[in-house]
Amino acid sequence: MDIAAFSMSLSQVKVMQAVSNSVMNMAMDTAKTDAANLVEMLGQARVMEQSVQPHIGSQIDIRA
Repeated sequence: MDIAAFSMSLSQVKVMQAVSNSVMNMAMDTAKTDAANLVEMLGQARVMEQSVQPHIGSQIDIRA
């Protein structure tokens, strides 16, 4: 087996893995940001719903 070809192939694999890891980290960061924004929006929607209809959901009837 040719040592030079093997070395170049191994180098290419390392570069591809580094790029893959970088893209995955970027996607994870984007997902974290999107999730945080979604949680914030849900909290704002709940506050808005309570201001429009404050009596709904404030009491629970647990009598049988």
